[in-house]
Amino acid sequence: MSRPVKNVAVLGSTGSIGTRTLEVIAASQGRLRAYVLSAHRQLARLLHQAHDLRPRWAVATDRVAAQQFDWSGLPADCQPLFGDEGVEQTVRLAEVDIVVAAIVGTAGLRGTWAALESGKTVALANKETLVMAGPLAIELASRTGAKILPVDSEHSAVFQAVQCGCHAEVKRIVLTASGGPFRERRADALQHVTIADALDHPTWDMGPKITVDSATLMNKALEIIEARWLFRLSADQIDVVIHPQSIVHSLVEFVDGSVIAQLSPPDMRLPIQYALDYPERHAGVAARLDWTQARHLDFEPADFDRFPALALGLEAARAAGTAGAVLNGANEAAVARFLAGKLQFTKIVPICQSVLAAHDFDPHPTLHELMRLDRWARQEVLRWK
Repeated sequence: MSRPVKNVAVLGSTGSIGTRTLEVIAASQGRLRAYVLSAHRQLARLLHQAHDLRPRWAVATDRVAAQQFDWSGLPADCQPLFGDEGVEQTVRLAEVDIVVAAIVGTAGLRGTWAALESGKTVALANKETLVMAGPLAIELASRTGAKILPVDSEHSAVFQAVQCGCHAEVKRIVLTASGGPFRERRADALQHVTIADALDHPTWDMGPKITVDSATLMNKALEIIEARWLFRLSADQIDVVIHPQSIVHSLVEFVDGSVIAQLSPPDMRLPIQYALDYPERHAGVAARLDWTQARHLDFEPADFDRFPALALGLEAARAAGTAGAVLNGANEAAVARFLAGKLQFTKIVPICQSVLAAHDFDPHPTLHELMRLDRWARQEVLRWK
């Protein structure tokens, strides 16, 4: 008996995660259909994707760019929509089965929230949703019947491994980090890091913002906060270990001492496909480990002195409340200034630490308050030289 096709809305289809999602859909032998594609300004690429995958809707969230773009080349059976409202409208459609939330940063929160309100299954690559508003998002999903499936390789690995036991049997999880491009660089040498240096990741091919986060290890700090809410853990149940090969994507330690790990080459198509096909597994396009070749796997304790972002992540995870939203907003603004050549690399994390310490903490914020503090944190970063 044939199963129905899953209609997929890909938010951020022109980005790193989005393009890999489309590769998974194209190789799915008809199990998956790209029903909605959205982009911000890369509209020529969006048009090309629409021709390749024939979605029902193509959404351009930047209204100014959309007004200046020639939409006459869009396939006749694909309708354009504009603005964030277009994203919200399409993810609420009854025909949409699963929403891939792949818009980077706070900008992705609105579409993800609409999907959760509509009770959709959300394949979550936008970690900021849980970093900023984890308790609110989990409560909303529980109320509407929405499901959150992780797409980050680390959280997907944990999600797969925890199925070897029940929640009460989990002692801790261990998130792996490659260590980024500066794992072996002395702390004093980081003063001279260039934008090109920070974007030269040794194992992963990611967008610029996430790549810089990997260089500071702020990505792991945000993943700590995300994991707390996604897996209903305390901050003290989450550890980080440096694993340069990026083969072991995370580990789960159970109360009896057993440790279950998920291994695969560093290829985002595997966790994307796992989320889209869950609870089934199918043959896919992701790279495979070659067991005919000798290899070794190294693990090192994370150096919290060289990478203070990790301590900030644990601090924010323990505090909860408004801490995650402020840390995330400050980091996004600081990374943007670094990529614009206006901020030294070594100032990214200290700025975030100062803004987090200075904010008016609220243990039980509303979503409106979280968004206000996100804007405040960004403005505070602009004051730094």
